[in-house]
Amino acid sequence: MTPVIEMTNVSWKRGNQTILHQINWQVREGEHWAILGLNGSGKTTLLNIINGYIWPTKGSVCVLGHQFGDVDLRELRKSIGWVSSSLQEQIYGNDRAQDVVISGKYASIGLYEKPSVEDDDRAKQLMEQLGCDHLIDRSYQSCSQGEKQKLLIARALMASPKLLILDEPCSGLDFLSREALLSSISQLAAQPDAPHMLFVTHHIEEIAPIFTHTLLLRRGRVFTKGKSKSVLTSSTLSAFFETPVQVDWRNDRAWLSIP
Repeated sequence: MTPVIEMTNVSWKRGNQTILHQINWQVREGEHWAILGLNGSGKTTLLNIINGYIWPTKGSVCVLGHQFGDVDLRELRKSIGWVSSSLQEQIYGNDRAQDVVISGKYASIGLYEKPSVEDDDRAKQLMEQLGCDHLIDRSYQSCSQGEKQKLLIARALMASPKLLILDEPCSGLDFLSREALLSSISQLAAQPDAPHMLFVTHHIEEIAPIFTHTLLLRRGRVFTKGKSKSVLTSSTLSAFFETPVQVDWRNDRAWLSIP
C-alpha cells in the first residue's frame, strides 16, 4: 500500500544553516500523526516541504502517492488542506461564516462568485459536523477564536482534501475552547471518509487519542517517532526536553508536569 507521506533522507538548508537534517518518516494509510516540537525545531519547514512550497536540499519526498519531481505541485496542493493561525488574519472580517467556508473550494480569500445551492448545503453540513452551524449568517469578525478555528477547518474540508494539516490549531484558545475544538477534531477524524491528519503542536496534552502516532522533532532532526503511547513517556520526553518531566496518562491522553 502506498504511504500517504514518505520522506527519505530529507535535509533542507538556508544559506549555510541546515534547518532539517536527514528526515526519514513514513505516514501509512489509516494513520493520523501528531508532530511535537518546541519553537525553532523545524516544524514549519517540514510542513512547507510536504506542501511543496520549498524543495528539499537533499533526499526524496512522496506525498499522496506522488513523487516530487514527477508531479505538478500546484495540482497536488489541491488535495492538501492546511489550517494555520496565520490564515485567520487574512480572512475578511465582514464575510459571513458560511462564505468563509465556501471560499475553501476556490482556495481564495473572500468569495467572488455566487455560491451554488450545493456549495451552500455542503458548507452548512461541514459547519454542523464541526459543531459551529450556529454561526450561519454571523460575520467572521464576531466569532470567537475557537469558532474561527472551526470555520477554517470546515473551509479546508470544503475542497475534500486527502490530507489535512492542523498547524497549532489550539494556539490562543482558553481551556474550554481548546477542549471543544479537540472534541470536534476527534469526531471528524473518526468519520469513515475523513482525510489523513497531521496535528502540529508543542503541547502534548493537545494530542487527542485519535492521533495514534507521534513524531518528535528537535533541532531539525527526528528525535524519535512511533505509536504515541510508546513515544510520550516520562523517560523519552525527559531526554527530548533535556529536563526531567513526568508524563501521566488520563483518558488516553498524555499530561506533562515537572516533578
